Amino acid sequence: MIVIDRLREKLAQKGLDAVLITGETAIRYFSGFTSVDATVVVTKNHASLLTDFRYTIQAKEQCFEGYELVEVGRGGSLDAISKALDADNAKKVGFEDAELSVAVFNQYSTLAYEFVPFSNELCAMRILKSAEEVESLRLAQAMADRAFMKLLTRIHSGMTEKQVAAELNYLCSMEGSEGPSFDPIVGSGPNGAMCHAVPSDRKLQKGDLVVLDFGCIKNGYHSDMTRTFAVGEPDEFSREIYAIVLESQTRGLNAVRAGITGKELDSKSRDYIVEKGYGECFGHSLGHGFGLQIHEAPSASTASKDVFEAGMTITIEPGIYIEGRLGVRIEDCVVVTEDGMINFATASKELLTIE
Repeated sequence: MIVIDRLREKLAQKGLDAVLITGETAIRYFSGFTSVDATVVVTKNHASLLTDFRYTIQAKEQCFEGYELVEVGRGGSLDAISKALDADNAKKVGFEDAELSVAVFNQYSTLAYEFVPFSNELCAMRILKSAEEVESLRLAQAMADRAFMKLLTRIHSGMTEKQVAAELNYLCSMEGSEGPSFDPIVGSGPNGAMCHAVPSDRKLQKGDLVVLDFGCIKNGYHSDMTRTFAVGEPDEFSREIYAIVLESQTRGLNAVRAGITGKELDSKSRDYIVEKGYGECFGHSLGHGFGLQIHEAPSASTASKDVFEAGMTITIEPGIYIEGRLGVRIEDCVVVTEDGMINFATASKELLTIE
């Protein structure tokens, strides 16, 4: 079933006549158009993409079959929205409540329709990945793997975290990435204890562990990986912490399968870190879904009630963070199968060293 048919089926299930799509991710998923400067209106019998003169040629090339392109003046789409809804006598209209500002929603509220929050339903429709989506995710991760291994040959002690991030972004771009999945995290030495460390002017020093978290994009789909490497020979404590995190991640990866809950999966990794005495040093969830967005459903956490199905994606990324000393995180991104998972990441998880 094509995506527009699935969307109409969901509208019927919820008793809605139409949906108004305004968020960049949903616009791309349901129409094929890759700019945020648009509005999608889908009714029982029509599908329209509203955009202005700047994007009409792009829209003609990208929009899925069955969409009518409507050119509107910049900032003047309310009349066109009403016309598209009235064409099918729509009264009850779903909208992306998680994407609209109060100001824009107040404008929509002047229209004579009943607007119903619909963001959760739109997000849920993207949770199971098609074969084409899985392939895009695999290619995105392959670019990231290659960039990481090349990075290790190009960086050295004395470089700043900012310089490492710049080199990484360059290598990802040269591998074909459409952009970074997110601003790279580079945390060296004690900065590695900050889970989302922002690259700083701190220089890499002998004895540091360096946490590197980044991703690439292919066809709009995001990969996500973390590797921790050493600058020079790491001490025994660093090796011990690294080994604990690696074993924790291995246990998590081995537990992924259809039918497991997010809470159960989280515990498969977390319990080992707790057993080793570092439970308080692992304060974030085990993982999150990924796709057209870097963070999407489902989740693996101590509170997650999600039940995994084949075709869902999840990251497995345990970590230990010791303030003032070091951080270690190892992350792979995988797709769930009936009896396990497919791991997109291929880059080594040995504790690699640079000089």
